[in-house]
Amino acid sequence: MIKIIKGTEVDEHHEVMEQAWRLRHDVFVEEKEWKALSKIDKREIDEFDNDDALHMLAFQDDELVGYQRLLPTTKPYLLSSIYPQLCEVDMPASPRTWEWTRYAVKRQFRARGRILSPIANKLLSAIVEWGLKKQVNSVVIEMQPLWMLRLVQLHFRIVPLGICHKMDGEEVLAVQAHFDKRTLNRLCEVRGDNSRVVVA
Repeated sequence: MIKIIKGTEVDEHHEVMEQAWRLRHDVFVEEKEWKALSKIDKREIDEFDNDDALHMLAFQDDELVGYQRLLPTTKPYLLSSIYPQLCEVDMPASPRTWEWTRYAVKRQFRARGRILSPIANKLLSAIVEWGLKKQVNSVVIEMQPLWMLRLVQLHFRIVPLGICHKMDGEEVLAVQAHFDKRTLNRLCEVRGDNSRVVVA
Protein backbone atom coordinates (compact mmCIF):
# COMPACT_ATOMS: atom_id res chain seq x y z
CA MET A 1 0.00 0.00 0.00
CA ILE A 2 1.01 3.63 -0.47
CA LYS A 3 0.38 6.19 2.25
CA ILE A 4 0.41 9.89 1.35
CA ILE A 5 1.59 12.37 3.96
CA LYS A 6 1.34 16.10 3.33
CA GLY A 7 4.20 18.34 4.41
CA THR A 8 1.92 19.90 7.00
CA GLU A 9 1.26 16.45 8.50
CA VAL A 10 4.85 15.28 8.97
CA ASP A 11 4.87 15.88 12.73
CA GLU A 12 1.75 13.72 13.09
CA HIS A 13 3.56 10.82 11.40
CA HIS A 14 6.93 11.23 13.10
CA GLU A 15 7.85 7.54 13.35
CA VAL A 16 7.31 6.58 9.70
CA MET A 17 8.86 9.81 8.44
CA GLU A 18 11.97 9.07 10.47
CA GLN A 19 12.16 5.77 8.58
CA ALA A 20 11.72 7.67 5.30
CA TRP A 21 14.55 10.13 6.07
CA ARG A 22 16.83 7.18 6.86
CA LEU A 23 15.84 5.27 3.72
CA ARG A 24 16.69 8.34 1.68
CA HIS A 25 20.09 8.55 3.38
CA ASP A 26 20.74 4.86 2.75
CA VAL A 27 19.93 5.15 -0.97
CA PHE A 28 21.31 8.55 -1.91
CA VAL A 29 24.30 8.88 0.44
CA GLU A 30 25.39 5.32 1.24
CA GLU A 31 24.60 3.72 -2.14
CA LYS A 32 24.76 6.51 -4.70
CA GLU A 33 27.47 8.36 -2.75
CA TRP A 34 25.91 11.80 -2.99
CA LYS A 35 28.23 12.94 -0.20
CA ALA A 36 26.89 16.51 -0.19
CA LEU A 37 23.68 15.09 1.33
CA SER A 38 25.48 13.20 4.10
CA LYS A 39 24.22 13.86 7.64
CA ILE A 40 25.72 12.69 10.92
CA ASP A 41 22.30 11.54 12.10
CA LYS A 42 21.79 9.49 8.89
CA ARG A 43 18.60 11.40 8.03
CA GLU A 44 18.46 12.88 4.52
CA ILE A 45 16.29 15.99 4.70
CA ASP A 46 16.56 19.14 2.59
CA GLU A 47 14.99 22.57 2.25
CA PHE A 48 12.24 21.18 0.02
CA ASP A 49 10.85 18.99 2.80
CA ASN A 50 8.53 21.82 3.69
CA ASP A 51 4.79 22.29 4.07
CA ASP A 52 4.29 22.19 0.29
CA ALA A 53 5.89 18.76 -0.16
CA LEU A 54 3.89 15.58 -0.64
CA HIS A 55 5.45 12.38 0.70
CA MET A 56 4.43 8.96 -0.63
CA LEU A 57 5.50 5.96 1.43
CA ALA A 58 5.26 2.33 0.27
CA PHE A 59 4.67 -0.40 2.84
CA GLN A 60 4.78 -4.17 2.64
CA ASP A 61 3.67 -6.10 5.73
CA ASP A 62 4.00 -2.88 7.77
CA GLU A 63 7.62 -2.39 6.64
CA LEU A 64 8.59 0.82 4.84
CA VAL A 65 10.08 -0.40 1.56
CA GLY A 66 9.84 2.63 -0.73
CA TYR A 67 9.48 6.39 -0.78
CA GLN A 68 9.09 9.33 -3.15
CA ARG A 69 8.36 13.04 -2.89
CA LEU A 70 6.33 15.39 -5.03
CA LEU A 71 6.89 19.16 -5.11
CA PRO A 72 4.59 21.76 -6.69
CA THR A 73 6.17 23.56 -9.62
CA THR A 74 4.30 26.72 -8.65
CA LYS A 75 6.84 27.09 -5.80
CA PRO A 76 10.65 26.75 -5.84
CA TYR A 77 11.61 23.13 -6.61
CA LEU A 78 14.78 21.21 -7.39
CA LEU A 79 14.91 21.84 -11.14
CA SER A 80 14.09 25.53 -10.86
CA SER A 81 16.30 26.23 -7.85
CA ILE A 82 19.21 23.76 -7.89
CA TYR A 83 19.51 22.36 -11.43
CA PRO A 84 18.26 25.09 -13.82
CA GLN A 85 21.06 24.20 -16.25
CA LEU A 86 19.12 21.02 -17.11
CA CYS A 87 16.23 23.02 -18.56
CA GLU A 88 16.60 24.79 -21.92
CA VAL A 89 12.93 25.72 -22.35
CA ASP A 90 10.50 27.65 -20.20
CA MET A 91 10.72 26.24 -16.69
CA PRO A 92 7.58 24.18 -15.94
CA ALA A 93 5.37 26.05 -13.51
CA SER A 94 1.76 24.91 -13.31
CA PRO A 95 -0.63 23.53 -10.69
CA ARG A 96 -1.08 20.57 -13.07
CA THR A 97 2.64 19.75 -13.03
CA TRP A 98 4.59 18.56 -9.97
CA GLU A 99 8.19 17.47 -9.58
CA TRP A 100 8.93 13.81 -8.78
CA THR A 101 12.04 13.45 -6.65
CA ARG A 102 13.83 11.40 -3.97
CA TYR A 103 12.50 8.12 -5.39
CA ALA A 104 13.96 5.32 -3.24
CA VAL A 105 13.26 1.60 -2.89
CA LYS A 106 14.99 -0.69 -0.40
CA ARG A 107 17.62 -2.79 -2.14
CA GLN A 108 15.96 -6.16 -1.47
CA PHE A 109 12.70 -4.96 -3.02
CA ARG A 110 14.20 -3.97 -6.36
CA ALA A 111 14.02 -6.20 -9.42
CA ARG A 112 16.37 -6.46 -12.37
CA GLY A 113 15.45 -7.30 -15.93
CA ARG A 114 11.85 -6.11 -15.86
CA ILE A 115 10.08 -2.84 -16.58
CA LEU A 116 9.48 -2.15 -12.89
CA SER A 117 9.65 -3.98 -9.60
CA PRO A 118 6.25 -4.40 -7.87
CA ILE A 119 7.11 -1.68 -5.33
CA ALA A 120 8.30 0.72 -8.03
CA ASN A 121 5.10 0.06 -9.96
CA LYS A 122 2.99 0.90 -6.93
CA LEU A 123 4.92 4.12 -6.30
CA LEU A 124 4.43 5.23 -9.90
CA SER A 125 0.79 4.15 -9.79
CA ALA A 126 0.32 6.29 -6.70
CA ILE A 127 1.49 9.38 -8.59
CA VAL A 128 -0.95 8.72 -11.42
CA GLU A 129 -3.85 7.82 -9.11
CA TRP A 130 -3.30 10.96 -7.03
CA GLY A 131 -2.73 13.10 -10.12
CA LEU A 132 -5.91 12.02 -11.88
CA LYS A 133 -7.86 12.83 -8.74
CA LYS A 134 -6.21 16.25 -8.29
CA GLN A 135 -6.22 17.36 -11.97
CA VAL A 136 -2.44 16.91 -12.16
CA ASN A 137 -1.32 15.45 -15.49
CA SER A 138 2.48 15.56 -15.55
CA VAL A 139 5.62 15.32 -13.45
CA VAL A 140 9.04 16.86 -13.90
CA ILE A 141 11.87 14.39 -13.36
CA GLU A 142 15.66 14.66 -13.26
CA MET A 143 16.73 11.13 -14.18
CA GLN A 144 19.13 8.85 -15.99
CA PRO A 145 18.23 8.75 -19.71
CA LEU A 146 17.71 4.97 -19.59
CA TRP A 147 14.52 5.61 -17.57
CA MET A 148 12.92 7.17 -20.65
CA LEU A 149 12.32 3.79 -22.28
CA ARG A 150 10.72 2.39 -19.15
CA LEU A 151 8.38 5.33 -18.83
CA VAL A 152 7.39 5.19 -22.50
CA GLN A 153 6.66 1.48 -22.10
CA LEU A 154 4.35 2.43 -19.22
CA HIS A 155 2.46 4.90 -21.47
CA PHE A 156 3.90 8.15 -20.16
CA ARG A 157 4.48 10.79 -22.85
CA ILE A 158 8.00 12.07 -22.34
CA VAL A 159 9.21 15.53 -23.33
CA PRO A 160 12.93 16.27 -22.72
CA LEU A 161 13.53 19.72 -21.25
CA GLY A 162 17.19 19.92 -22.24
CA ILE A 163 20.25 17.80 -22.94
CA CYS A 164 22.08 15.36 -20.66
CA HIS A 165 24.53 16.68 -18.09
CA LYS A 166 27.09 14.77 -16.04
CA MET A 167 26.21 15.10 -12.35
CA ASP A 168 27.67 13.11 -9.44
CA GLY A 169 29.18 10.69 -11.92
CA GLU A 170 25.88 10.03 -13.72
CA GLU A 171 24.25 11.27 -16.91
CA VAL A 172 21.15 13.23 -15.90
CA LEU A 173 18.32 14.45 -18.11
CA ALA A 174 15.35 16.63 -17.12
CA VAL A 175 12.02 15.61 -18.64
CA GLN A 176 8.33 16.32 -18.28
CA ALA A 177 6.36 13.07 -18.16
CA HIS A 178 2.68 13.42 -19.06
CA PHE A 179 0.14 10.81 -17.97
CA ASP A 180 -3.57 10.04 -18.19
CA LYS A 181 -5.99 7.17 -17.59
CA ARG A 182 -4.15 5.04 -20.17
CA THR A 183 -0.99 5.28 -18.05
CA LEU A 184 -2.80 3.99 -14.98
CA ASN A 185 -4.37 1.16 -16.99
CA ARG A 186 -0.93 0.17 -18.29
CA LEU A 187 0.59 0.20 -14.79
CA CYS A 188 -2.25 -2.02 -13.57
CA GLU A 189 -1.73 -4.36 -16.53
CA VAL A 190 1.99 -4.70 -15.83
CA ARG A 191 1.28 -5.27 -12.13
CA GLY A 192 -1.51 -7.76 -12.88
CA ASP A 193 -3.79 -6.02 -10.42
CA ASN A 194 -6.51 -3.41 -11.03
CA SER A 195 -6.92 -2.43 -7.39
CA ARG A 196 -5.92 1.05 -6.24
CA VAL A 197 -2.64 1.38 -4.34
CA VAL A 198 -3.22 4.59 -2.37
CA VAL A 199 -4.86 4.21 1.04
CA ALA A 200 -6.82 7.05 2.60
